[in-house]
Amino acid sequence: MSLQQPAVFCNMVDDWPALYWNAKYLSALLDGKMIQFRLGLKAVDLVPQFETRCSYVKATLEEFLAWSCGQPSCLSGPFSCYEYSKYWAYADYKYIATTFEEKPEIFQDIRWSDFGFPGRSGKESTLWIGSEGANTPCHLDSYGCNLVLQVQGRKRWHLFPPGDTSFLYPTRIPYEESSIFSKVNIANPDLKRFPEFRNTTAYVVTLSPGQVLLVPRHWWHYVESIDPITVSINSWIELDADHEARVEEAITRMLVCAIKSAENPSDGDLWLNPTEVEATSHEINLQYLNKAVSAYFKCQKASESEQACPSCTGAEQRTSTSCKRKKREAGSEPEGCTLLTHEFGFPISKAEKLQKIPFGPHLIQVLPQSQETSSMGAVAVESDSRDLLHENEGGHFGKLHHTRKQSVMSNDSATPAHQMDSDGSPNASQTALSTNDLLDCLVNPQVISLVARLLLERTRV
Repeated sequence: MSLQQPAVFCNMVDDWPALYWNAKYLSALLDGKMIQFRLGLKAVDLVPQFETRCSYVKATLEEFLAWSCGQPSCLSGPFSCYEYSKYWAYADYKYIATTFEEKPEIFQDIRWSDFGFPGRSGKESTLWIGSEGANTPCHLDSYGCNLVLQVQGRKRWHLFPPGDTSFLYPTRIPYEESSIFSKVNIANPDLKRFPEFRNTTAYVVTLSPGQVLLVPRHWWHYVESIDPITVSINSWIELDADHEARVEEAITRMLVCAIKSAENPSDGDLWLNPTEVEATSHEINLQYLNKAVSAYFKCQKASESEQACPSCTGAEQRTSTSCKRKKREAGSEPEGCTLLTHEFGFPISKAEKLQKIPFGPHLIQVLPQSQETSSMGAVAVESDSRDLLHENEGGHFGKLHHTRKQSVMSNDSATPAHQMDSDGSPNASQTALSTNDLLDCLVNPQVISLVARLLLERTRV
């Protein structure tokens, strides 16, 4: 838990039955069960393919495999309107506990206990099945850290540290609890509109079958499938910091729902992500906020009690199902999940911690890449590799110490002369602000973090 940047674990899952979970095996296991696929265009433009811009179909894995192979039977199936050469398909965020609820014995095919999380299995994991080009827009997860096992095919991960948040132009539209999206299309960035993206530091790695990637807390990531069929399994690991994050998410939900719900629904602004069931009422959001605050202080008291009782062991601590996208699970309550109640604290400096981490052939540090390298591809990490990823000199672009984003009213630091009125003020037609512009400021992660701390301090008093 002391890892502060991404790393790839090799040769850790060689005996996991889950390594046989390729798409054909899963198709037989699901036995004709319908699952939902998200479809997007392979053509890349300047705007991220958010889930609100995608199409959706329900199909079997068998139909998906036939479509990805170009079989004639697809001419009349659920994928008939989507030409494989132009579209990708992604069955993402499939909770294994619900997808395979009739076959609970397969949960044990996944053993996160090998990574130091006793009892954690497929029941607390999520399945992802995609075709070439399938991708997840650049975002960070508000809760936990992430362990990802690659089973079939390869995926390329573009990761950015938490310190790059302002350079990635964060937004909560489309809104989804626990996901903060970037306005930048990482595959084709619009540098005129988002000039500070040049200041980011990309950590790029191609994950191959049998490898496990650790995505630390609050690291941004854009993920793309680069082989015809990809299958991966992940699990979000709960952290004590999630309690404060849940307060921040409750504040964000209240503001976004209140402001966006007040707009004219005929405007056609798809602000709610398809994965969110509905826009919750102010009363429900207030209940959610109070429960999040209550859980935060309960965790604080538990932590203080454990510090007073050092004999408590890690085996006695409680873990639970990941809170990522928990709203989609049947019967989920607003307060969601119980979390680890102990703190991952280390009395040594960061430099000392890094020196003690055994990087080598089995634990490979993901290093920064130059912008040129990250845009063209990444070095793959082979399971039997004895060489560490080489560090690219110049991979770090000098960061500007800005505390706020570039003005949303103009692509440049100054308003051009032809956009000025006679009195020297910006032309009104060029500076009309939208609700989303306001929300980008109101629910900016830095602002929400400050509001949450002020609210918790007031509640504490």
